[in-house]
Amino acid sequence: MAPKVQASKAAKALAAQNASKGKKKKWSKGKVAEKMNNAVLFSKETYEKLNTEIVKSKLITVSTLSDRLRITGSLARAALKELEEKGAIRPIAKHASQLIYTRATNA
Repeated sequence: MAPKVQASKAAKALAAQNASKGKKKKWSKGKVAEKMNNAVLFSKETYEKLNTEIVKSKLITVSTLSDRLRITGSLARAALKELEEKGAIRPIAKHASQLIYTRATNA
């Protein structure tokens, strides 16, 4: 039996890599959420929609305003504050991170 020929370190590393792993796994791209292009200022249409439709809904939060009117969260918070001062809505729960309002009733 003939003696084995010593392979170089690079050849050994390449052989070990090919033998044990096979093909290298590819990372998945992952899912990226679409960027919301919400308005930073009120247009006349959205402001009127705020004063007519939103005032009549049972549950009014920053996220519902932002979602329905396509406005930013900071603009929604300012709008809620204004509606509360007018007396159009009344607060249910006020917390640092969550403001929950409902329509103002006469009762």
